[in-house]
Amino acid sequence: MSKTLVGYARCSTDQQDLTAQRAALTALGVAAQHIYVDHGLTGTSRTRPGLDQALAAVRKGDTLVVPKLDRLARSVPDARHIADELAARGVTLALGNSRYNPADPMGKMFFNILATFAEFEADLIRLRTREGMAIARAKGKLRGKQPKLSVKQQQELKKMHGTGKYSISDLGELFSVSRPTVYRTLARSVR
Repeated sequence: MSKTLVGYARCSTDQQDLTAQRAALTALGVAAQHIYVDHGLTGTSRTRPGLDQALAAVRKGDTLVVPKLDRLARSVPDARHIADELAARGVTLALGNSRYNPADPMGKMFFNILATFAEFEADLIRLRTREGMAIARAKGKLRGKQPKLSVKQQQELKKMHGTGKYSISDLGELFSVSRPTVYRTLARSVR
């Protein structure tokens, strides 16, 4: 039976760095070639290729090591599902230096409390993001995606279309935009 340590690290945005998590996993004894990562993916999304690879890499007797539980999952059901799946396969889950034992009632309670805090933190992040976007929108700083054509180009496109001499495809080719962009431009009122 193998006793490999397999590590998993994750950060939610492309601006974040995985160096600290990689260092923590290495300090916990995980070899660099056994560390799987997801960069720019949230813990609430279950579609995480790095996690899928880590889960596929562990075998009976191995240990999946994560620096903290919130790197593994951001919801109680997801954390429970992953932990239960690992336990059923005979794989140990290590949260930093602590080994999770699903047979220990205190360990199970502690795991559920950590998962609840991870989910609570994710909910707070979503709430703050929505509030920040609402404030930015109210101040006129969040306007959405800007049109591909300048106001002058939009006016010219509409004028050319109005002559009846140019098809949608012709206009798209002339202005180097897609047909849907031409349709959106024609539907948009230009200042």
